[in-house]
Amino acid sequence: MTQSTDTLLGHPKGLFLLFGTEMWERFSYYGMRAILVLYLIAAVETGGFGWTNSEALALYGWFTMAVYLTPVLGGWIADNVLGQRKSIILGGILMATGHFTLGTPQAWLGDASESAFYIGLILLCCGNGLFKPNISTLVGDLYQEGDSRRDGAFTIFYMGINIGAAIAPLVVGYVAEVINWQLGFIVAGFGMVISVIMQLVLANKYLGEIGVKPSAHGISTEGAAAAKDTPLTAEERDRVKVIVIMSVISIVFWVSYEQAGGLLNIYAKDFTDRHIFGWEMPASWLQSVSAIFVVMFAPVFAGLWTKLGDKQPSSPRKFAFSLLLVGIGFLFMVAATMQQDGDLNVKVSVLYLIVTYMFLVFGELCISPIGLSLVSKLAPIKYLSLLMGVWFACSAIANKVAGVVGGLIGEGPEQINNALSIFAGLAVSGFIAGGLVLLMADKLVEWMHGAEAPTQVEHSELDQDPI
Repeated sequence: MTQSTDTLLGHPKGLFLLFGTEMWERFSYYGMRAILVLYLIAAVETGGFGWTNSEALALYGWFTMAVYLTPVLGGWIADNVLGQRKSIILGGILMATGHFTLGTPQAWLGDASESAFYIGLILLCCGNGLFKPNISTLVGDLYQEGDSRRDGAFTIFYMGINIGAAIAPLVVGYVAEVINWQLGFIVAGFGMVISVIMQLVLANKYLGEIGVKPSAHGISTEGAAAAKDTPLTAEERDRVKVIVIMSVISIVFWVSYEQAGGLLNIYAKDFTDRHIFGWEMPASWLQSVSAIFVVMFAPVFAGLWTKLGDKQPSSPRKFAFSLLLVGIGFLFMVAATMQQDGDLNVKVSVLYLIVTYMFLVFGELCISPIGLSLVSKLAPIKYLSLLMGVWFACSAIANKVAGVVGGLIGEGPEQINNALSIFAGLAVSGFIAGGLVLLMADKLVEWMHGAEAPTQVEHSELDQDPI
């Protein structure tokens, strides 16, 4: 079966299948992510584990590191064994099973409840490893090299991620904090089930043969061995260098950004005034703010890149902007902690967190969808999923470091001063890293060997009439 040639908003309809598949997968992940740390630090009598902040953030760091590290292996499995499509289905099934394992009532498990909790996290990590790099790879495979729609496609795809991420904390967070923690995990699991069903029912129609065969030896049967054994050309080696360098640089951004699910989540719970007309919103609801901003501003950024065309900043410069923006964002958290003046009883306006999240999102829109697009443009075909995995592996390292950094807040009266030091350090690191990338930008563009050169294809997801 061939890929559907139908388009929607100037893009293949297969993009919107992948949009929906990823939206529901991210609903499941971000729903779980919004409540994980809060669940761990909740008192035992309320159904939580009663851990300290540092213990919860340490586990959060290890878990999120594994979530982003497993795509390295998952990308290899897809490239060499299963193909992207089968990997996505298997990964989705494992993740759904993981959510439902986390959602098993503690009363049913007794002394085995903590063991079941860890098993659930392991299933989530393994499933994510198979799912995450390969759904992103399929988006890139919908377009030919040099197609100027590709950055816009990844931005649309990224909107799908964030629609799921915006809804999830509101639904899962409310169910978990108000009704029952385990029921929250179960609701997240149903999102994953919907994602798998969409792929099973619609993929053949809208994706055709894309992603069915392992890419390392799936271009043609006769050329399989040659594709695996042919050494990289000098141009390909340069492009791989760019992928690796930009992936490493992204660590600085993600260490800051991933404070959202950990340290900033705890800060929202303990030190932020969340009252609205006498009603206190669940702390997990603030996890929706970033995703809502992405949904709001992703079309703006996509339209900006499209309008600028070949005059838009190069991918390395967009990376630099993202780091500078994250530095600005954490200056607002510095101001918030300074307002507390070391007093644990002072609760700051929720606007500090909201403005911080806004700048983090501006940075995110300059790095994450652009980063995924960069890998798909530069990676040699036989290493595409593997190098997509490298991108996520650097996010893995960042997530672990983020957990360590967040855990430095400690316990008791020193928390405010510790938070001030953490936020100031994150701001300074963003400014320094952003400046360094600006200095390196021209050389990185040279190593890309024209991969970002515009072609005759000039469609925009914002300029096409809907069907």
